Amino acid sequence: MPNVVLRAENLTKTYRTAENFLTVLDDVSFSVEQGDSLAIIGPSGSGKTTLLGLCAGLDVATSGTISLMDFKLSAMSEDDRAYLRNQYVGFVFQNFQLLSTLTALENVMVPLELRGERNVAPKAKALLDRVGLSKRLNHYPSQLSGGEQQRVAIARAFMTDPKILFADEPTGNLDEENAQHVTSLLFGMNKEQNTTLVLVTHNLELAAMTQRVIKMRGGRMVV
Repeated sequence: MPNVVLRAENLTKTYRTAENFLTVLDDVSFSVEQGDSLAIIGPSGSGKTTLLGLCAGLDVATSGTISLMDFKLSAMSEDDRAYLRNQYVGFVFQNFQLLSTLTALENVMVPLELRGERNVAPKAKALLDRVGLSKRLNHYPSQLSGGEQQRVAIARAFMTDPKILFADEPTGNLDEENAQHVTSLLFGMNKEQNTTLVLVTHNLELAAMTQRVIKMRGGRMVV
């Protein structure tokens, strides 16, 4: 039996505006199995990032259901969803989201320290070495290039051995050379750890590297 890590069924997200309701997602359904890679593409405003946020439990759908690791997110409290993310989910964002007051090493250590684990520095150092930053451990984000910051973010994302990794425009702020390096790391580590990869991107070359592509337009999935 396939091991489905993420399942979205009839997902709809509506926001109330001053005058009426705005439907950002409309009846979206799909599933992703363990170890698979999926890209979500589409023009700005098509609902890509909203969909990613719902799948990660960062927001709640208006209707429909999302199952992540067999947990129904709609039935969980915000604290329970946060615990689920810390146990099973990794994130890579377009703007890196590193903590400016922490070194590269300290940033990578954060997810396991939040779990209360100790002696996590050796694993963090090994991951930073894996992404080519063994000589930048004690540098702060402001002392790193954009490509280096994103590599720190990738190391941090894999620190918890996530079952699923959500990446939102992971190469969006990078030049072509750094984008290629980051892409290679994402897919390489995804394969090494059998992590499910779900990414939002405008980069069609990046999307083509995934096993499946979902195209969004006007909040709906299109063929």
